[in-house]
Amino acid sequence: MARPWPETLDFSSADKRLHVRFDDGQAFEIPFETLRVESPSAEVQGHGPGEKKMVTGKKNVGVRAAEPVGRYAVRILFDDGHDSGLFTWDYLYALGEAAR
Repeated sequence: MARPWPETLDFSSADKRLHVRFDDGQAFEIPFETLRVESPSAEVQGHGPGEKKMVTGKKNVGVRAAEPVGRYAVRILFDDGHDSGLFTWDYLYALGEAAR
């Protein structure tokens, strides 16, 4: 079975959410705060099991830009300077399901 593929990514500064729709019909609204505190970067997740860092104080974080990475991910540049996480389509889908 094919993995869901994003059809649209809309970073809305008005409601501070990523609106994403996948080709399997699923649509999610993921708060920027969630994207920031769950960033897949080593800075947040650590380099091994049990090393995840608790990130707080990101309720009002914004997104400055988003850059495609190949055909498998997007790099999000947050307005607090964080920009090292690569959000794969599978990871965004999982965050979207968890944000429901």
